[in-house]
Amino acid sequence: MKYFIFDVDGTLIDTEKMYMLPLHKTLLENGYDFSYEDVVKLFGITSMDTVRILGVKNPVDIRDQWFAKIKDYTQYAHVYDGIEDVVKKLHADPTIKTAIATSKVEAEFHRDVTKFGLDQYFDAFVFSNEIKKGKPAPDMILKGIEKLDADPAATIYIGDTKFDLQAAHAANVQFALAGWRTKKTADFADTDYDLKTPADLLTIQ
Repeated sequence: MKYFIFDVDGTLIDTEKMYMLPLHKTLLENGYDFSYEDVVKLFGITSMDTVRILGVKNPVDIRDQWFAKIKDYTQYAHVYDGIEDVVKKLHADPTIKTAIATSKVEAEFHRDVTKFGLDQYFDAFVFSNEIKKGKPAPDMILKGIEKLDADPAATIYIGDTKFDLQAAHAANVQFALAGWRTKKTADFADTDYDLKTPADLLTIQ
């Protein structure tokens, strides 16, 4: 593979609790009887898709309340062990290009990712405000391919949810499961690479 496109949340950075704890709290405050397990299943898609799937009334208001709380949970976010070393090595290889394609809007990306310094290891970035449809639609991966001027046959998308897998295959690229967060289940039967650690990325040909 010559083109590596990465998801962010649950792949590069562990942001599950940073996002889902305040969402769960917001739902409870508004009288919705969702468990944490209910909401975490929607981790990794856009915020508006999340609240719409949950079927809440006034989804924009719920989303705004949710996002106003996130600043109080940023201490939960951290880069997964081994990630920085791997993306640094990939970026240093002149035959390889790397990109990020994330459900975050650009402002969220800068809030959550640039503080860790990971952005220096990527050649291109795709944010959800640049595309029409979020995952599982292929739009953001196709935009990443466009920005990298990549060959889809030599491109792989690395993610941690079934939405990432569906988006990758809809874009006709291979998919690698970030197994340091998500274990392979029946939802990932069509996964092309089941990675155990970030370093496994360096063995993909």
